[in-house]
Amino acid sequence: MDIVRPELKRKKRIRRIIYIAIIVILIPLVTYGLSKLKPAPPTVDGSTLYPGVVKRGDMVIERRGLGTLVPEDVQVIAAITQGRVVRRLLPGVPVKADTVIMVLTDPQLEQQAQSAAYKVKADEAGLDSLKASLQNQLMQYRTTAANVQSQYSQAAMNADSVEQLYKSGIDAEITYKQAIVQRDGLKTQNEMAQKQVETFESSISEQLAVQQAVLDQDKAQADLLQRQVDQEQVRARIDGILQEVPPEIGTEVTPGSELAKVAQQTKLKAALQIAETQAKDIQLGQKASVDTHNGIITGHVERIDPSVTNGTRTVDVHLDGPLPSGAVPQLSVEGTILIEKLTDVLYVGRPVHGDQDSTIGLFKVTPDGREAARVNVEIGRASVSNVEVKRGLNVGDVVILSDMSADDAFERIRLSPAIALTGSN
Repeated sequence: MDIVRPELKRKKRIRRIIYIAIIVILIPLVTYGLSKLKPAPPTVDGSTLYPGVVKRGDMVIERRGLGTLVPEDVQVIAAITQGRVVRRLLPGVPVKADTVIMVLTDPQLEQQAQSAAYKVKADEAGLDSLKASLQNQLMQYRTTAANVQSQYSQAAMNADSVEQLYKSGIDAEITYKQAIVQRDGLKTQNEMAQKQVETFESSISEQLAVQQAVLDQDKAQADLLQRQVDQEQVRARIDGILQEVPPEIGTEVTPGSELAKVAQQTKLKAALQIAETQAKDIQLGQKASVDTHNGIITGHVERIDPSVTNGTRTVDVHLDGPLPSGAVPQLSVEGTILIEKLTDVLYVGRPVHGDQDSTIGLFKVTPDGREAARVNVEIGRASVSNVEVKRGLNVGDVVILSDMSADDAFERIRLSPAIALTGSN
């Protein structure tokens, strides 16, 4: 027969209560403790990372950009007259300054030029006819004046003879007076005839000048029309390559319309696209080098476009050295512009996310190369491949320059395989 023992039930109840109390107390403690534990650092493939060694020395500040070779001298040829395109050359053809690259035709202009030329010939004939007519009239006036002068001379001699006879008492007084009157009358006629010759002679130049002015005016108009006709033969004006010929055959063009572009093949410059944030440090005259992938050419900055397009500014580099073979317009190039040279500074390779004058987080590799811890690094001046270190690192430190944004949540990472520090840059 079983014997009921109440004290055993009480002990079991007490133990259950104690266990429950312990569990209730331990769960929050364990939860709190787990919350304070740092997450295990992730493991990163060290062979895919790009490390850099902090160094001290001279650092060159440069700006780099991609671009193309473009002609320095481009001749834009515009239409001088209206006309229809009847012949043209295609782009890409080498041309000389006097090469006809396009032929226009304007029948109305050509008819006007021909009519103007005929009018000039008529004016010239009219001028010659006027000269002959005036010379004939002048000869008539001179002949008349000579006859009057001859008559006056005879009358004067007759008057002198009659005067002597009158004084000798041979001729009558009336005869003497008649001779004097005839002489004086012819004297007046002679003076008038000579004056008439002089007046007409002086008027000849005025009459010819009027006709000459008409001729000159018509000739200038004819020359202008002929030049316009000549300009229907559109020439290149410079030696180079025909780049663009917008009008098609049969197109009607008006004065001022663009007909073609001719670029000099031997005078090229590099048009580089530089990021807007980096272009602010570029100044005119700074030295540059341009890599054509078939040789590097030295040059200098000659123009900086003030406008921004798609986050970049165009910087033109004048090429000081000779062009390598194969250098043609629109050839893709890479240019580097020297901004300045820093001496005795702390620097490291440029991180993927390392803007100038900023503070960034970098993973510094431990001496054994198996782990890396995040450190805050203050960046100064930045170049194409290096950045100046102002604070946060020392000479010989090795940092990871690769993009580590995927591990921003961690302060430490494991590296497997370990980074070989002796092989770092």
